Amino acid sequence: MMNFKHLFLLPLAFIFILSCNQETEKKQEKEPEELTVQTQEKKVVQIDTLAFQKKLIANANGDTTGMWPIKVQPYPLNGAILPFKRIVAYYGNLYSKKMGILGEYPPEEVWRRLNIEVAAWEKADSATPVQPAIHYIAAVAQGIPMKDGKYTKRMPEMQIDSALAIAKMGNAIVFLDIQVGHSNVQNEVPLLEKYLKMPHVHLGIDPEFAMKDGIVPGRKVGTMDASDINFCTEYLAKLVKENNLSPKILIVHRYTQGMVKNYKNIVLRPEVQIVMNMDGWGEPVLKYSTYNRYVYREPVQFSGFKLFYKNDLKKSPHRMLTPPELMKLKPQPIYIQYQ
Repeated sequence: MMNFKHLFLLPLAFIFILSCNQETEKKQEKEPEELTVQTQEKKVVQIDTLAFQKKLIANANGDTTGMWPIKVQPYPLNGAILPFKRIVAYYGNLYSKKMGILGEYPPEEVWRRLNIEVAAWEKADSATPVQPAIHYIAAVAQGIPMKDGKYTKRMPEMQIDSALAIAKMGNAIVFLDIQVGHSNVQNEVPLLEKYLKMPHVHLGIDPEFAMKDGIVPGRKVGTMDASDINFCTEYLAKLVKENNLSPKILIVHRYTQGMVKNYKNIVLRPEVQIVMNMDGWGEPVLKYSTYNRYVYREPVQFSGFKLFYKNDLKKSPHRMLTPPELMKLKPQPIYIQYQ
């Protein structure tokens, strides 16, 4: 399902937009046996651990394979968003109408449309509050090399600030997404540290445009290894600890087998929550298949699902899946992204 969905930035024209994880003092009579959560020495966890476990089991939606929920994982630190809320995000880049809805409409219209989607998800799952999000592509893969030869164009701070300003209009969190091209996460993630230190700013990485073999982005689907993901979570965890932040969320896009290698080696941390986001477009049966093959069968921690206003609707019988339909999935996606 190669979509090369958002390659090449349009010419830059300025657009103004502007539980305790200690042993519980009194064990619950029978905590859910399906989940065994690791503890970390000397780590004080303040979340409601029983509520966390119950929510994970509910999110697995009756899965009987034993794969979901993830059986061994750390309790998140206090303030964790997942799985207590479902994130509904609008995706794109402010310089381009082709890369997602964020670049198509002025901020007021973006929020009018996003609020409609939020309401639809609240209706589909009244037990899970919705957290709106702005998912902004802060480094865009290119078909030609930039001055540093890395085939990725980094957005100016004025544009990132504009994305943050749009998010503030609706009390949204922000994801800054990177397409590394011929660079790597070790070089690109630290460039966003100023923003990642902010409590409401999180990270997204897109293996589709990580060209480890030196091929020009867009000519084939790229790849990332568990070691790349582990670098990101270790980096984010360090920021969380040093700045006394709530857990960060890392979104990893995926729609092929090769986009994420050695998934079993991905390290889970109390400071970071990982979402594997099904990022392919097409008719419903194809999207279901992709979710099942690359998200469900290779569980990491949480799951996401991407919906395309245009590419999912290209021709009959194509159509965009609805919240009630996605709620039938095992596991139920806890992060929803609209492009």
